[in-house]
Amino acid sequence: MAIQIIDSPQNQAIFSQSPIPFIVSESNAEAYTSSSFQFVCELFYWEGNSATGKPATSQYTLTKFPNASGSGIFDVSRVVSSLFSEPRAEESSSVYWIEGEFYTQFKVSPSASFQTSSHNASGEFPVFDGYQKFQAGLQSVFGGLEMGNDKGVIQSSSAYWPIMTDGPTSQSYLDTNFGRMSIWRGFEATVGDTPTAIIYSGSEAGEDQAYLLDFVTSSESSLQVATFPISPLEPDWPLDSDPNSIGNFEIFAINSGNNYNGSNRMNERIHFDLVCGKKYPNIRIKWKNRFGQWDYHNFNLVSRESFNVQRSQYQPQIGSWNSRLLTYADYETAIQNYIADETLKITVNSDYLNEGYNETFKQLMLSDEIYWVYQEGSEMDGTDRVRPLAIDDSTFNIKTNVVDKLIQYQFTFTQGQGYKLIF
Repeated sequence: MAIQIIDSPQNQAIFSQSPIPFIVSESNAEAYTSSSFQFVCELFYWEGNSATGKPATSQYTLTKFPNASGSGIFDVSRVVSSLFSEPRAEESSSVYWIEGEFYTQFKVSPSASFQTSSHNASGEFPVFDGYQKFQAGLQSVFGGLEMGNDKGVIQSSSAYWPIMTDGPTSQSYLDTNFGRMSIWRGFEATVGDTPTAIIYSGSEAGEDQAYLLDFVTSSESSLQVATFPISPLEPDWPLDSDPNSIGNFEIFAINSGNNYNGSNRMNERIHFDLVCGKKYPNIRIKWKNRFGQWDYHNFNLVSRESFNVQRSQYQPQIGSWNSRLLTYADYETAIQNYIADETLKITVNSDYLNEGYNETFKQLMLSDEIYWVYQEGSEMDGTDRVRPLAIDDSTFNIKTNVVDKLIQYQFTFTQGQGYKLIF
């Protein structure tokens, strides 16, 4: 018997929340014509070194009967996505190695034991906490959209990969902002898919004076994702540390050498404009995007906080019922609060934006991890202070310049930490 893996996500970096398909088939007629025939997947996952960290035994065993075409399709995304239980704020580079090992089993008679085939392993590949967009196709070697046969690999679904964001191309920052983005520097199918440096291009110095931030590929899961600064105030910012000297700047990754030569740029440029603060206090929001990393936005127009209280009451019995005479004191009440809880809400408004923020704010609406950066600082040295938020809005109207002219957005959040400390 010979089981064959006809499709797998091998040699790719994979989103954990989107389908992770393995497709296998069996060529032995005696096996696949048996009524007891099954495909078996032994699923392994681990952190650490890709080569030496694999456990001796699998953590999950999955079985499938063949479909009408005689294939077995295993989607292990539900198992894999359950591995990412820690928040992004706690662990900056959460990556697991995954490997599937496949074989078949069948009985020659109802009373016989299962006969098994030889095993065929997929080889390990990295997964991270994120999701693929529907229009990008399946995460598989041969899968994809019928209209274009795209593989669905991340490089084809994000203009900014290996920088782990969907943009937009043109963004802004204040001279008080800190912030970091992430870049995938790890396992890829070919050497050319791995970044060798990030180019920082200041508006005064120009690209010819750009600073290089080198990366080294590693087989350790904790080193597959690296963060880099997007603010002159960050401790490892490579150019002038005065935002007013830097002004506007651009970043992009290159995939060969240590200099931008005009042809080794990997992704679309991300442009940052230095803007002046408004008369209103700035509300800086960061959230986990579809790559499991941070995106930021400054909501620097009017914002409002509200304090909402919910009470439960009961009517106590007043009076001196255990005394010789029935009396009551003037401090006794017939209405008593016994539970008083509160929620803090904040409503924010954006400045005028370009259409590129539609994709960014879709991911804000879907994010399970959102923070208000109420004290600016770097997460590198722990000087930033954040408050967890949950978005209240359930509808997002996609705005365009043609229809809406000047585009602004408003969002309302409930703060995850109230006024009272309750365990």
